[in-house]
Amino acid sequence: MEKLNRQRLRLLPRALLLGVFSGLMAVAFAKTMDAGEKLRLALLDSTADHFDRWGVALSIAFSVATISLAVWLVRFFAPAAAGSGIPHLKGVLLGYRSMVWYRVLWVKFVGGVIGVTGGLTLGREGPTVQMGGALGQMLGSRYHSDALEKRSLIAAGAGAGLSAIFNAPLAGVVFVLEELQGSFTPLVFFAALIASMTADVLSRGFMGQNPVFHVTVTSIPDLASLHLFLMLGILAGVLGVLFNRALLTTQRLTEARSRWLLVSKCVSWGVIIGLIGWWMPEVCGGGQPLVQRILSGREHFDLWMLAFLFGLRFLLTMGSYGTGAAGGIFAPLLVLGALLGLWIGELGQEWFPLVAPEPLTVAVAGMAAYFTAIVRAPLTGIVLIVEMTGNYSLILPLFTACFSAYVIAEWWPNVPIYEALLERDLEKEISQADQSKGEIANAAFRASTTSSNRLR
Repeated sequence: MEKLNRQRLRLLPRALLLGVFSGLMAVAFAKTMDAGEKLRLALLDSTADHFDRWGVALSIAFSVATISLAVWLVRFFAPAAAGSGIPHLKGVLLGYRSMVWYRVLWVKFVGGVIGVTGGLTLGREGPTVQMGGALGQMLGSRYHSDALEKRSLIAAGAGAGLSAIFNAPLAGVVFVLEELQGSFTPLVFFAALIASMTADVLSRGFMGQNPVFHVTVTSIPDLASLHLFLMLGILAGVLGVLFNRALLTTQRLTEARSRWLLVSKCVSWGVIIGLIGWWMPEVCGGGQPLVQRILSGREHFDLWMLAFLFGLRFLLTMGSYGTGAAGGIFAPLLVLGALLGLWIGELGQEWFPLVAPEPLTVAVAGMAAYFTAIVRAPLTGIVLIVEMTGNYSLILPLFTACFSAYVIAEWWPNVPIYEALLERDLEKEISQADQSKGEIANAAFRASTTSSNRLR
């Protein structure tokens, strides 16, 4: 016990400093991302006004250039910064991977901003988690820390990044324990709690204290409506398994084994994003404005439109993540969950008009349920959505939807997405190492054969 107390005292100043660094990083990243999205929309409006015939071509050129630059930065400076970064961080905490913190930090920041500015449907939350972990490694390496303290700071930085970007300190702590660590460790809990609270205070000071998404729930859902949330959870579980399998399949199909394949992938996806972004600009990008439109309740979406938006965002997320640019799936899957929940809510209004809750309430539950089905972290999903929306009265519907989604996804022979991506990366590294050994052995064999022939 005395040793644990000494370790806590040693970690306290570093955890506070880590919270400050992570909070400032998350605020800068969020504001830069918002500025990038506004720049993209402003450029599209400007080209539509002044370059009527050439507007589509300019939109395509802009997307191709920005996406290619974002992928190039990751590919040639920090391959570990590709995608969400959370699987890589899990590998670091488990001892399977290493991390060069300064490369990951700047490439993730700059590449993430450029990619989303170009229209990639990737999120800002995964990058803040990885960048927070990189800041934790920085502080752990600059002081005389043992291995446990270093891992604690990396995990705490990840939680602080999530806390700051979502204004959700409890979700940051729960995410570290449930997803990154997979177990309760007193030292990790202490460091994550201090860092997450500090980062959240800084984030609220710069970006305001309102929840990330503003949802007005006028009444608590009746117990008779729980069957609707159960149906939502079952559907979210099935579609969550589909999301995981589709993402892994896309990763395999889009793997660029040569420079020309990489260039063609960036150009082709830039053309697709440029075309869709020209006609439906809000569908591309991180998706936060689209979620706010859905949850505001001021706009009515019919069932066919919701299904179309869900399918389109689903495909755009697959392709965007397949490019290998820096960007997460947190925000995209929350957008998909909100669309799915609103679809179930509108359907419930038609089928069970007497007991069905407000469709917006079901949309909020849809975000948590879809997150749970994909990531397989139900407590994180519940706490995250409650803190993001400020609706603490929805605990029971959220539990119903999340745990039914969790049961369906676990019943299916399917690995949670971050674990599956980590396993794929490790298998890929092993395969490349075996291939390199085979090439060295073949070269040695050819050299020995040549020398023996010369001796003859």
